Amino acid sequence: MRDEAPRRVLLLAVAAAGLAAGLLPVLFGGDAVDWLFAVATLPVLAALLRDLWHGIRRGEFGLDLIAALSMGGALLLGEYLAAAVVALMYAGGEFLEARARQHARAEMTALLSRVPRSAMRHGARGLEDVPLDAIAPGDRLLIARGAVVPVDGSIDAVAAVLDVSALTGEPLPQRIARGEPAMSGSVNAGEAFDLLATRRAAESTYAGIVRLVEAAQASKAPMARLADRWSLWFLGFTVLLAGGAWAATGDAVRGLSVLVVATPCPLILAVPVAIIAGLSRAAGAGVLVKSGGALEAMARTRVLLLDKTGTLTVGRAHLAAILPQNGMPEEELLRLAAALDQASGHVLAQALVDAATARGLWLSTPIMVHEAPGEGIAGLVDGRQVVIGSAGFVASTIGGPAPAVPPNQSPGAALVFIGIDGAPAGVLVFEDPIRPDAPAMLADMRRAGIGRIVLLSGDAEAPAQAVGRALGLDAVVAGCTPEGKVATVHAEGSAGPVMMIGDGVNDAPALAAATIGIAMGARGAAASSEAADAVLLVDRLDRLAQAIRIARRTLHIARQSVAAGIGLSAAGMVAAALGHLTPIQGALLQEAIDVAVILNALRALRGGRDGAN
Repeated sequence: MRDEAPRRVLLLAVAAAGLAAGLLPVLFGGDAVDWLFAVATLPVLAALLRDLWHGIRRGEFGLDLIAALSMGGALLLGEYLAAAVVALMYAGGEFLEARARQHARAEMTALLSRVPRSAMRHGARGLEDVPLDAIAPGDRLLIARGAVVPVDGSIDAVAAVLDVSALTGEPLPQRIARGEPAMSGSVNAGEAFDLLATRRAAESTYAGIVRLVEAAQASKAPMARLADRWSLWFLGFTVLLAGGAWAATGDAVRGLSVLVVATPCPLILAVPVAIIAGLSRAAGAGVLVKSGGALEAMARTRVLLLDKTGTLTVGRAHLAAILPQNGMPEEELLRLAAALDQASGHVLAQALVDAATARGLWLSTPIMVHEAPGEGIAGLVDGRQVVIGSAGFVASTIGGPAPAVPPNQSPGAALVFIGIDGAPAGVLVFEDPIRPDAPAMLADMRRAGIGRIVLLSGDAEAPAQAVGRALGLDAVVAGCTPEGKVATVHAEGSAGPVMMIGDGVNDAPALAAATIGIAMGARGAAASSEAADAVLLVDRLDRLAQAIRIARRTLHIARQSVAAGIGLSAAGMVAAALGHLTPIQGALLQEAIDVAVILNALRALRGGRDGAN
């Protein structure tokens, strides 16, 4: 769809210039130039008639018809100045609507920008860079360290370490053995490995997520303009009153006066001005809402669905416990393990080094390091033989039993075993902790009017349920695929408008399917940011409840402005029908009403008490 903003700017400029040029001679004691008023009116009227025709063909019918009748009637009856004033009012309202859309559709990251465009394929002459469309089942691909797996396939190496958090929500990397499947869209978190393609790119997991996003976006009906909800009765009232005034007096100009006063600029102006103000306030709070329709949906939300990883939890591994064995001091165990892991590129290794650094431990440089991807790492630290990794890797390296598995660990915790100088030395426990602000955010959401909160997670049942219990959620749905999340969004929609919050590629289809989707844009995937209706620009969940209050206050002010504007217009229409207002007086009165409506709508820029009405 082409951008309408330049056309509306041009119409506003023509209307304003024509009106000013027609009135200019009056400043020098002359007469207004009627033909300039007509020139200013005709382009606006033509554009309006075109829009009305396209709307009728789509089955849409609104208040713009009154503006067309006002301009057309004024031109036919020789009330050229009134026609020009109405044209300026209408063009101004259209311009404000265009500005609202422009503000709401701020440039976002490209849809699914992380998807690869090509892959390295083993061929008769060695490695070759080929486009994704050229990859066929059976091709052997080289997946470099840090690269995105381009198509579904199976591991053709001893093992691979894949970060699948964007697809399943699982925060910790997974070790995939030879012959096991690897999903497209996952990231190689270990050493380079070979992949045997099992599907073409268009049939792979990642492409399926793209199609889900597109289907969900296409199925979501656009929000109707708030103004149109009052259109039918107001249009009927206007036509009856204008026709009645004309029929009762035989004066067509009196009927025109009614139409001019009825020109629905309060409806046209109040909503976009209030929406722009609300969007600006929400952005100031760190929530970028992409459209006025999304802001309205946010105000009506009663059901909240949340992803777990990166939304309710921190989204990265955190050293939760150090469990030394055989008399090994805790800090010495941490220091030796972290020193060795400086040589590893594993995600947990970085978390371990960060934990040791935070404690102020001095980390020596390891030597004679050997790493088995997905299994563990061994080397010398200060003359001591250190080995870190899975229980099996540690046991085989030290030639004896691995450290004992600690009891009563949290569901979903990752255990890293350590051996030192040929003996078991202890276990490190890593977890993805609940975000510190999550409990307060959820409580604030309930105070803001959210009646039901549900956790959606691609993670296993046990860790998902543990988070749900800790936060007092109403329901937990674990093991969700992207398709399952979309199905849950639709099922929960029966309880009211649904807000979905997520941050990964796997959340994108659900974000698009929800009444309003909120992406954790501060560190979320590009797909979720594009699919969502709003993006949390700061990594603070407490801003969402504030945004909901802003949205509700904005819609309250918009409705208030519309009601006040229509009430004043109705009073002016009755006065015009009784002969107390000429067309130009009616147009000027309508302009005064517009100013009052705009000033009231701008109150949305200011915060009420706690953001309430």
